[in-house]
Amino acid sequence: MTALVTFGETMLRLSPPRGERLETAREFEVQAGGAESNVAVAAARLGRDAAWFSKLPDSPLGRRVVGELRSHGVDTDGVVWDDDHRQGLYYLEHGVSPRPTNVVYDRSDAAVTTLETSEIDLETVRDADICYTSGITPALSETLRVTTADVLAAAQEAGTTTAFDLNYRSKLWTPEEAADAYRGLFDDIDVLFAAKRDAEAVLGRDGDAESIARGLADDFDFETVVVTRGAEGSLGLSDGEVFEQGVYDAETHDAIGTGDAFVGGFLAKRLGGGDVSESLQWAAATASFKRTIDGDVAVVTPEDVERVVADDDDGISR
Repeated sequence: MTALVTFGETMLRLSPPRGERLETAREFEVQAGGAESNVAVAAARLGRDAAWFSKLPDSPLGRRVVGELRSHGVDTDGVVWDDDHRQGLYYLEHGVSPRPTNVVYDRSDAAVTTLETSEIDLETVRDADICYTSGITPALSETLRVTTADVLAAAQEAGTTTAFDLNYRSKLWTPEEAADAYRGLFDDIDVLFAAKRDAEAVLGRDGDAESIARGLADDFDFETVVVTRGAEGSLGLSDGEVFEQGVYDAETHDAIGTGDAFVGGFLAKRLGGGDVSESLQWAAATASFKRTIDGDVAVVTPEDVERVVADDDDGISR
């Protein structure tokens, strides 16, 4: 049995040295990164049994992804290997004002886009405590949209708690396409994570975070809704009770993966018996710590998180 199972795309991230442009760089740093595997890494590093599955090319690049995730304690035995498709990549050029950070995706025809339900060992999902994926996964292909629905339905039928982050990406689909896909999955989701901006832009939700959380919980019968508000912190709604959490101050070295670290910290604490309030605290602390680290993943320990929490009793940045 694995406490947390996640599934989705993981790409290789190629970054030129800071201060260099993609078009002139001669060297690139290579790291693995993907929403669902980032969550699995955070949870594993915070002491939970975590697994990630996907479909990767049976190539040095695919094996690079698996090797990196395993180095953080993530179980990758459920990965499906493929001989016909490629490894997705993305290029990250760090910017400083007035030059923005730029992301260029190169993920067309990636192996993961062909992952079908029949290729997955669903017993790992049925035996898990929590199954997690994000809105990026069904956006990648029609095949993955079907597979995502099947996996969440299998988890629900088995009594596995399902968690889902809207994670809207405008480069993948329109708000209308995303909303249609999300609503098709909501019946099989217990815990929903939503950035306030995504709930507004994609689901047409207005009002403050509490209004959005209550509206979503009432309309779709979610057990827990967590709404993130950037610098304003987060709000959780569970069993009608509202919990609020501020952010922890951090000097931002690399913001990529912060949201995934938040989710990983939240799920890790919940799996450890924490309530929603404690889980939001761990989520905020893990996200803050991640911002100080280069790369997509939160290279963090429970002691790191506890230290961040202990340094600020209420967790609110004032």
